Amino acid sequence: MKLILASSSPRRRYLLNQVNIKFELREQLTDESRVTITEPVEKVKTLAAIKSHSTELSDSEVILTADTVVAKDGVIYEKPENKAHAREMIRELSSGTHQVYTGCMLRSLHKEEFILSKTDVVFYDLTDEEIENHLQHEDYMDKAGAYGIQSHGALLVKEIHGDYNTVVGLPLAEVVRALQNWQE
Repeated sequence: MKLILASSSPRRRYLLNQVNIKFELREQLTDESRVTITEPVEKVKTLAAIKSHSTELSDSEVILTADTVVAKDGVIYEKPENKAHAREMIRELSSGTHQVYTGCMLRSLHKEEFILSKTDVVFYDLTDEEIENHLQHEDYMDKAGAYGIQSHGALLVKEIHGDYNTVVGLPLAEVVRALQNWQE
């Protein structure tokens, strides 16, 4: 079995490399803006499936795709459009609990499996100064919710309930367990 990671996320590559999972990278360029689903679980499930089915596979290959969204009170927070949008997102996420959903699709020519992971994240009650400090680091632009928990965004987070790696973008333990089951 040959694992294909169809993702442009450096964080997903990093996580798989950290646990010595061998994979081949195939860039995945899905226009996510065309998917207008507003329910977080359905959105990540649909996007992971679209990404998976847009990549050709050979008989010995298994593809892994994933999508991550941040949601609070029924509102999905995707990647910010610009700095002002990021500021608005962080302000809305401040001093409360939000959810991070990562949906993954494993697919071969013979079967497929969807993995869903949800983590609750609690932000501190952030001051305007703390928000502006966060926005000085431009690594927030390519992240759902305008923060990366593995970098400067960690300073915003008071606590999490669930899998840390779900917030990073790949529920690593669940994915590795699923892959092990596929090899049996």
